[in-house]
Amino acid sequence: MFITFFYLLREKGLSVSINEWLSLIEALDKGLCSSSLVHFYQLCRGILVKSEVDYDKFDQAFAEYFRDVRTPEEIPDQVWSWLDKELGGTDEAHAYEMAFQKYELDELREMLNKRLCEQKEEHHGGNYWIGTGGTSVFGHSGYNPAGIRIGGNSRHKSAVQIAGERNFKDFRQDATLEIRHFQMAFRKLRQFSSRLDGPKTELNLEETINETCDNAGNLKLVWDRPRQNTVKLLLFFDSDGSMFPYMNLCNRLFQAVNKSNHFKDLKVYYFHNCIYEHLYTDPSCMRGRWVDTEWVFNNLGSDYRLVLVGDGTMAPSELMSKGGNNYVGLYNQIPGIEWLKTIRKKYPHSIWLNPIPEYNWLYTYGEFTLQKIREIFPMFELTIDGLDAGIKKLLVQR
Repeated sequence: MFITFFYLLREKGLSVSINEWLSLIEALDKGLCSSSLVHFYQLCRGILVKSEVDYDKFDQAFAEYFRDVRTPEEIPDQVWSWLDKELGGTDEAHAYEMAFQKYELDELREMLNKRLCEQKEEHHGGNYWIGTGGTSVFGHSGYNPAGIRIGGNSRHKSAVQIAGERNFKDFRQDATLEIRHFQMAFRKLRQFSSRLDGPKTELNLEETINETCDNAGNLKLVWDRPRQNTVKLLLFFDSDGSMFPYMNLCNRLFQAVNKSNHFKDLKVYYFHNCIYEHLYTDPSCMRGRWVDTEWVFNNLGSDYRLVLVGDGTMAPSELMSKGGNNYVGLYNQIPGIEWLKTIRKKYPHSIWLNPIPEYNWLYTYGEFTLQKIREIFPMFELTIDGLDAGIKKLLVQR
């Protein structure tokens, strides 16, 4: 049952196991979602989704698979207005004395569609129309064990509407990065910080808990020397041109790094498409606002961690040829690709962050130069997952 839904979930990137799918089937056999697609949506999500970061993927799959399914939750607004009225006194004592007919789900749906076509006004009490009180199989606040409740305290949209709203898209791990995401990722570089000689004045919470447990629950404080920032970070930003659509994203990265206190030293430089004899000191990349690339090599040692940010797309000549620099009067004697190789050799702890989605790296305009750069630098997508993987790469000691 719904086996194509199972494969669609996997296609969307959810790691749904066979055991989880069988658990869902078992829950359906036990009637845990009754006759409601909304309840089915909630049941599926509760069983099949392991983390909130996958909620959006699930919602996309659900909305796609069930988009053409009409359910009892899809009630016209006029009917909802009838059902929202305050209840008067209703005599339901006779309801408990009646023998109620059991209906199959398909029969209930057919009956509901018929009522929706026939009913022209609100109704309270009784045993036929959609309304409140009474013993009708449709409505709320009455009594009928075989009916479908509509409205009342559990009024909601259809399951497809709920999924289509994609309320959890900001939880995704491949979502666009905000300043906080950058800060959290770069905080991991604190592992390079060292604890220098000096008094132990910083509480080690984890060890305090361990020692207290070993001490029969009696508090035993453990102190450490404060961690000193020893991380040195270099940032090279590709500016303007094809990077213009990603300006806001790069600006968030710049703000996050500048607000961070995790670095002993931070240096930021800019380039346009590729790096040649100069690195610019501001994103305008204007003539004269630069330092020699050789000066950077000579003054900033190999202990710096280097992050290059750019889309890697340009004309092949800009990367592969002498004179490829497209600034008039700045003829580069050394091809850009050789400069990149020299940078990689100088800073072995380096990564390249690319704002273009990874699935487009083989198809985007400028794919040739992007692939050539990937051969030099480990390249990661500029998303939460990509940045996290890139920081882990910088943490590797060799």
